[in-house]
Formats: sequence, structure tokens, C-alpha cells
Amino acid sequence: MGVYDSIGGARMLRTAVDLFYRRVLADPALQGFFEGVDVERLSAHQRSFLAMALGGPDLYGGRELAEAHQGMVIGDAEFDAMSGHLVGVLRDLGVGGEELELAIERVEGFRDAVVASPLQDADQLASTGDA
Repeated sequence: MGVYDSIGGARMLRTAVDLFYRRVLADPALQGFFEGVDVERLSAHQRSFLAMALGGPDLYGGRELAEAHQGMVIGDAEFDAMSGHLVGVLRDLGVGGEELELAIERVEGFRDAVVASPLQDADQLASTGDA
């Protein structure tokens, strides 16, 4: 059985993603990334993505992570904050032990696709004229 099934499947994931976005949208360090974003639509993508990432059904039909986050200038601190919110939600919902460790490991595996490299950051600043 995969992490997805052992933590409660689709029902648990729906609750986790809803709580996750409440926390993220209340975090002053992260709010700006979601201005003008349809959070309901994003939540649906996130549920599908996390289901696939945690060993559940592969229903994710969104863009590749690197493409979806291109130009957002997300650093390690922001990735850590988002991951921290997700881990906090999972813990609050009773996920622990090996399941939590595996979930953290899977999420961490996507860091390189989400976090902009210093070169990407410089290119983004140059294209906006802020360099």
C-alpha cells in the first residue's frame, strides 16, 4: 500500500489541501504568489498532483512543475515554507511515522522543479527591468 492509501486517500487529501491553502494564503511570506490566482482551480490541480506524487491515482493533467512555476522566482525559503505548511497539515490530520517521512521525501523530490536557480532569478529580474 502506498502513502496515498495509508493516509486516507482522496478524502484525506481533499481536507489536507483545503487546510494547506488556508495556511498558505494566511502566510504573509507566501500570499503574494497567489494574487489573482483561482485557488479553487489550483486546489484541484494540487489534489491531483499530490495524489500522484504520493502513490495514488495518476489523474494529474496540469503542466510540468518547472513550466508551471517558471518566472515565479521561488526560492528555497518559499519552498521550505510551503512544505512546512503541508507537513504541518498532515501532522494535524494524524499522519506520522513512516507515512509522513515518505510524504516529505516525495515532496522534497520536486524542489529542483519548483525553485528557481540563481540564473533563472537573474533572467527574471532582467526581463522585468529590475536588475
